[in-house]
Amino acid sequence: MPEAIWSPVHLHRTTGSAPFVLLCEHASLHIPTEFNGLGIDTETATSHAAWDIGALDVATALSDLLDAPLVAGGVSRLVYDCNRPLEAPDAMPAKSEIFAVPGNEDLTDGERQNRFGLIHNPFHNTAAELVRTQRERVGDALTILTIHSFTPIYHGGRREVEIGFLFDKSSAFSEAMQSIETAEGQFMTALNQPYDATDGVTYSLRKHGEDHGLDSTMIEIRNDLINTKEKAITMANHLSRSILRSQEALERLRQVSP
Repeated sequence: MPEAIWSPVHLHRTTGSAPFVLLCEHASLHIPTEFNGLGIDTETATSHAAWDIGALDVATALSDLLDAPLVAGGVSRLVYDCNRPLEAPDAMPAKSEIFAVPGNEDLTDGERQNRFGLIHNPFHNTAAELVRTQRERVGDALTILTIHSFTPIYHGGRREVEIGFLFDKSSAFSEAMQSIETAEGQFMTALNQPYDATDGVTYSLRKHGEDHGLDSTMIEIRNDLINTKEKAITMANHLSRSILRSQEALERLRQVSP
């Protein structure tokens, strides 16, 4: 029998007055009981393949520090990856990096569509409505920030980058963040690393930010830097300062542009 209560989306600080909306698509490792655990073991179910370790703690702390609304996913991305459209093969992957997901093998079109309706649509409908509401509140200066984490070791290779700022076509906010972080020199940062748009990771960013002419960036943090609540809060404090400085820098540029 399905669980009495589970939600594909959770909200935090929805009345926040700052010109930001935060999204955290991979915030949860929860697998609702109707999906029978997807046939995976505990190691897989708690791994970076199942969720973005530390991302929700960072996103929640940023939401409080910035006074900004947050939309967070409530279901493991192995059930449905809310940062992917229905047609993407990795929206419901039968294998994620080294982790097999038997419960995603040979899904019918109907089963895929069902998950899309149960998980993707509530998350993105909620996000779209919150972005619309916040834009009415603060105007076109609204910036969309998506918060993610990545594993230090991927397919056996060590990733040296610590924080990435990702974009699809609209690079201004990501470049501002990268410039500020480079000058500060505390972390090894890069643009469009460890992923870029060709990996399909900018779906939510485009859907709620770039496609509406809003500034946006996807912040990818190496998860060994945020794998405890204390480390996540420290990172959020650091990033909040860079986010505000980036916003101020872009606002100054717009004021002097013809």
